[in-house]
Amino acid sequence: MENFFNYLTQPLGHSEVDIWFKTNNIVFEKMDLFYDFTFTLVTILYDTYLGGSSEEKESKIEMSDDDNINHFNWCWKKTIESFRKENIIIKENGEHKEYFELFFLDSFYNQKDFSIKESISLFLVQIFKIDNAFSKSDLDLMTELYKLLEKNIE
Repeated sequence: MENFFNYLTQPLGHSEVDIWFKTNNIVFEKMDLFYDFTFTLVTILYDTYLGGSSEEKESKIEMSDDDNINHFNWCWKKTIESFRKENIIIKENGEHKEYFELFFLDSFYNQKDFSIKESISLFLVQIFKIDNAFSKSDLDLMTELYKLLEKNIE
């Protein structure tokens, strides 16, 4: 149990993180790009969601699953188009989209606890911050997202 707890929470040293990055061919410039991409997606999603981001702002409008999927798809497309304007071509469809869509459907759209809903954006964006303290679980998640996004850049 202690090993699992350490996996989730124990920050790794800089040398361990550097070795991880080198072993997994993680490039700092792409980390910045993926940070920007994730930040843009999260910002558009939060700013345009009818439900709001806090209990005081929460709309009384009940969003259906189809409404939530349509909202995510609109935010995704808007993010992709925004990067295309900067000559950064990211495929619109693929595993990367499926991953983010499932992530947001499970942890944002269907989340009833407002404090958790608000913390999701911070968590997802912070995973690509190079100067963060990383645990092994953070590195696993970041590497998975990094590889998904990397193979979907044209």
